[in-house]
Amino acid sequence: MAETLLAPAAQKTARLPLLDVLRGAAILGTLMTNVWIFTSPGSEWGVLQGGLKLPDPIADPSAAHLAESVFRFLADGKFLALLTVLFGVGLAIQFDSAARRGDPWPGCYPRRAAFLFVEGTVHFVLVFAWDVLMGYAVTALLVAWLLARSEKVRKVAMWTAGGLHLALVSLATLDALSRPPGAPKSPDPAAVELYAHGSYPDQIALRLEHFLALRIEPVFSFGLLVFLFLLGVRLHRAGTFTATDEGRRIRGRLATWGLGLGLPLNAATTLGGGDFYLLGRYGAAPLLALGYIGLIGTALDRRWIPAPVSRSLGSVGRTALSCYVAQNLLCMLLCYGIGLGLAERLGGTGPWWVMGLWAGVSLVLAAGSRLWLRRFDHGPLEAVQRTVLKSRR
Repeated sequence: MAETLLAPAAQKTARLPLLDVLRGAAILGTLMTNVWIFTSPGSEWGVLQGGLKLPDPIADPSAAHLAESVFRFLADGKFLALLTVLFGVGLAIQFDSAARRGDPWPGCYPRRAAFLFVEGTVHFVLVFAWDVLMGYAVTALLVAWLLARSEKVRKVAMWTAGGLHLALVSLATLDALSRPPGAPKSPDPAAVELYAHGSYPDQIALRLEHFLALRIEPVFSFGLLVFLFLLGVRLHRAGTFTATDEGRRIRGRLATWGLGLGLPLNAATTLGGGDFYLLGRYGAAPLLALGYIGLIGTALDRRWIPAPVSRSLGSVGRTALSCYVAQNLLCMLLCYGIGLGLAERLGGTGPWWVMGLWAGVSLVLAAGSRLWLRRFDHGPLEAVQRTVLKSRR
């Protein structure tokens, strides 16, 4: 990655190429997890009922099971945590920009958070139940307030939120371990039929009917969201994403410790079985996400990533909101019965087509975002957001 000409102090508030690449990787990485939801029987509602079947590569070490296991292992919870950290970084950058202009804080930021919440609500109702935008909007309001407090207050809030979350996940894991094995779970046949052959209004009605259950993840992980937001703020202010010697040093340490500790811990929770799922996704995965930051940053520093790949990821990152919604919309139209119905047509044929679907949608987003940015400065949804907030201001 080419060195920026900005001075080190200014780099912390200017647009940083590494952040765009990381956002692009996070957006496409979350799809690596969500694509299995779209292709599972009963889709969004079926996941809560045990419809998301995980392979057992130890019992059946076939190439298909090994590939699927590695694919899911690298993605599940890791890129969601990465996206959450980057959202905290973005919030810190907005705070710094307001400070340079002399604007009060949080000032107009609650309007931005409210708009994000509305966007997330529309996305939840019309496209995908496992939306992250609503949870991010609520968390951002709290963290925005904390940014105007002292560093001591933020540190206490960060570690308190992290500690409470880890205690909650540990209790949930102990509860799962204490329960006797039950009968294998399966999705509701009505939900399977709905996503395979039902109408679009009926799918919307199901999301609204089970709104609270489908919104349980951001409630359960709220402490983790606060922790990762504030961690993103600290990483930004330490210069982690700048093209400086200090930035490269921090990225190297993140790669060493994040991968060195994150890989074995995530492997342990994965091999532990379903009882350790929550501990893996909401406990060990964020540690590996920090390793991803260091690894991708180091790879860019040393030019290990081909320029076309880094430019494509950067384009997706610059249009992150639009690509996030677009990838879910594309999967909905490709997998559900209201579109091509691939989930039913190809269900039971193995994991290769699912991973191929992820690759195909990712290529479409990468190519589409690059073409779009040749003519426009912002993604379509980003432009709508800017227009609405500007008119309100």
